[in-house]
Amino acid sequence: MPWWVWLILALFMAAMIVVGCIYALRRGFAALQTVSNIASQVGSRIARMGEPVEASAPEAPFFTQPLAVSLEHYEAAQLKVAQRDKAKHERHMRVWQRWNRERIKVPDFINETDE
Repeated sequence: MPWWVWLILALFMAAMIVVGCIYALRRGFAALQTVSNIASQVGSRIARMGEPVEASAPEAPFFTQPLAVSLEHYEAAQLKVAQRDKAKHERHMRVWQRWNRERIKVPDFINETDE
């Protein structure tokens, strides 16, 4: 091979090394920026965790309270579960009704292959 081909190859290799280093530096700085943002968010949240919480009267354990109190909490929890289930059922019914009203569009390629 002539000397000028080796020169072109060497210059191309040097250019690719420089471009690769620039790319690595840019991505490294972007990652450093992301890590610093996450670290500042974590720091602020940890600082908030150290702040005193509003003092509220501590509630006695359930096993020391009358059974009626535990039953009220259980009923409230079951009511929330029933409401979530009902909302989920209504969402599903709306979707099925929409699917029954609107025909599902058949892609063009299915009709073309059937002919």
